[in-house]
Order: sequence, then C-alpha cells, then structure tokens
Amino acid sequence: MTLLDQIEHRPYALAKGPWIMRQVWNDLLFAHWPVPPEVIRPLIPPQLELDTFDGQAWLGVVPFHMSGIRVRGLTPIPYTSAFAELNVRTYVGFNGRPGVVFFSLDAASPPAVMAARRWFYLPYFNARMPFRVQGDTVTYASQRTHRGAPPAEFAAAYGPTGPVYLPQPGTLDNWLTARYCLYTVDSRQRVFRGEIHHQPWPLQPAQAEITTNTMTQAAGISLPERPPLLHFSKRLDVLIWPLKVVG
Repeated sequence: MTLLDQIEHRPYALAKGPWIMRQVWNDLLFAHWPVPPEVIRPLIPPQLELDTFDGQAWLGVVPFHMSGIRVRGLTPIPYTSAFAELNVRTYVGFNGRPGVVFFSLDAASPPAVMAARRWFYLPYFNARMPFRVQGDTVTYASQRTHRGAPPAEFAAAYGPTGPVYLPQPGTLDNWLTARYCLYTVDSRQRVFRGEIHHQPWPLQPAQAEITTNTMTQAAGISLPERPPLLHFSKRLDVLIWPLKVVG
C-alpha cells in the first residue's frame, strides 16, 4: 500500500488534485503549554476560529529536522532537501475544519525560507540550527539570524521515555497532533488552506531539558510557569498539497 491508500484514520477526505511535495519529519519533539484563549485570540487572524480543548488554548514549540524533501516531478534541490526546522504554533479552524496556524517557522535553509515566505505566505525565518542525534537523545539548538526579525533562541536535549503508541480520538494527544492542514492569511486578507497527509502520529512519551526558549516571547506570548506536555516522534512521512483560497 502507498501512503495515499492509507486514509481510514483521516477525519475528512484527501485534498483533490495531485500533491506537490514530499517530506520526512525526523526526531520531532512536541512541547505544549496551555494558554488562556484570551491571550491567543488577539494574535491570530480574525478570520480564523481559535480551537480549544475543554475551553483551553494550547501553544506548541516543535523542533525537528526534515529529510527527503522534494517537489513532485523534480530531483532534490541542493540545500533544500534536508534541514532543521522549529515552529511555534497554535490550533484553529475555518468553516469547521481544524488545522494549525504558525506564529513562526525557523529553518536552517535560506532558499527554503525564501520560497516559503513568497509562495506559502508563512512566517519563515533564517536561523542557525545545529543538532545531534546520539542513541535516544537529540541535542538541538536554534538561533534566529533573519534580518529585521525579533530575536528568538531555543536549546534543549530531548528524547523518548516509553514505547510508541497511536493517540486515540477524543484525547488531548490526538487533538494536538491529528491536524491535516495549515491556515495562513495573506496581505489581502485572503484565507488559504494547505492540506497535508500522513499516517497517525507514532507518538512516544518524552523528556526534555529545555535550557533556552525565547521562541514564544518573540511572538508576544509568555509561557505559564509549569512544565510542558511532551511527546516525541521518530519519523513521519508527509505529503503536501498547494495552498487553496478558502475565504
């Protein structure tokens, strides 16, 4: 079976038309904090509905590294087929379809940053992002270098602490991760949806020693004084469709 044949887990049908990009997401950490909805609501486009779980909004800081990146029909492009990325995200909906909206996406690939900002209307920023994987431990750092952007840094050592499991519908773990589209709004206030497809997240409980994290301050959000909810995922294969205007 191909990835496109495995769709029973999806909450809605695959996007129409051909996918345009394939990626592999590796050694990913989900670090989530609950944040009052009234803090997040003014910071996201008014066209989008803030999504909450039991009345609580959630903010995610997500470091990982990508590989196998290629545009459909093309050979891998130098300096864009593998690089580290770190995003800051929250959860939204539009016309009843849940998704993700990004406050920032830092990446260690200037060509990819330039292309994503121009063609996907996403807040990508250049950054230095060294990382190392030794056994079950990922040592990861990010320092934003994008000219004119607010400074933002992250440093952590993280890894899994238990076996792989698939999050079940109705749980917070599933609500945070089972998101099959992103939303963005351009300068003309048009709402775009970018569809993606992948298998259910193979999650593991995780631990993380986060020594530096100013990623959310750069977005104007202070994190609560509590440990984050942590999940790890070793690998996920992803297909991406072009943006579509939905509002």
